[in-house]
Amino acid sequence: MKSLEMIPADEFCLHHNIEISFIYSLRDSGLIEVVFTEERLFVPMDQLAHLEKLVRLHYNLDINLEGLETINHLLGQIDEMQQRIIQLSNRLGRYEDAF
Repeated sequence: MKSLEMIPADEFCLHHNIEISFIYSLRDSGLIEVVFTEERLFVPMDQLAHLEKLVRLHYNLDINLEGLETINHLLGQIDEMQQRIIQLSNRLGRYEDAF
């Protein structure tokens, strides 16, 4: 993975005024993936939006780590159901067009 596709975690923390330990906690609980390169911690760009969402939930709404895990799990289930609804709707559309 190129370093252009990642941002340093310490710069992210500085920009968002949060502790680096929060990112380590998210990593340890499996909520985000991070990369160690040249003895620095980096956040892949594809994780950035998810990380920012978790930061807002934690710091703005005071949701603890266990709550973040639960919310993350439920949002994943919602995404899966939305994809399934789209698939079923597409299949139904094919049958409706046939009649």
